[in-house]
Amino acid sequence: MQADHFEQQKLLALAAEDVALAQLAHRKRTLPELAAVQAAQEAQRTLADDVVRAETEVRDLDREQKRLEGDVDTVTQRAARDQSRIDSGSATPKEITGLQHELESLKRRQSDLEDQVLELMERREAADAALAAAQEGLAAATAEEERATQLRDDALAQIADQTKVHQAKRDEIAASVTPPLLVLYDRIAKQTGGTGAAHLHARRCEGCRIELYGTELSAARNTDPHTVIRCENCGRILVRTADSGL
Repeated sequence: MQADHFEQQKLLALAAEDVALAQLAHRKRTLPELAAVQAAQEAQRTLADDVVRAETEVRDLDREQKRLEGDVDTVTQRAARDQSRIDSGSATPKEITGLQHELESLKRRQSDLEDQVLELMERREAADAALAAAQEGLAAATAEEERATQLRDDALAQIADQTKVHQAKRDEIAASVTPPLLVLYDRIAKQTGGTGAAHLHARRCEGCRIELYGTELSAARNTDPHTVIRCENCGRILVRTADSGL
């Protein structure tokens, strides 16, 4: 392929923009802010689960305490009725004996229930402390997730702005390159996964970093400047300049 020597040199500027765009795309994929957001979200989910578990524990203890307090009330009312019958004088001696035995049993039952209530109250105190700690941790994790998200969004916005600038420059350069040369460049760039041209600097291809020797060097030296040559190693268009070492 023939292309004006100075036209070929435009490919170096085009390649530079492609490198910049590739670097920005890589940076976007590997932003540390992305990992920070993910870590913050995971911590938030874990602490949210802790809050749910702590809330469930508190509710369960509340229900159990209410049940036990209801049992205490039932026992207390039953004991009051038994004592009222004894005090009324309407019960027979046998009934009084039975009521007294029942009162003793109810007293023991009431004592056991009250001990259980006290134990539950202690567990409830611990559960409340655990819930408060989990809620505090969740609030901190939520704040951290918001902060990390803002940093990520700022970084992505910066990358988007830089990408827009470099894409505009690439489009401008590409528009000034003749279609056949641009088509060849783009095809090679797709094959290499990077750029379609490289500077031949000091007898070395700056694309694959391989130095030219023998017939390849001779061909680069003797071929007409307006003839498009390619690196035998990486296949990129070799752009010759005054510092190519030829």
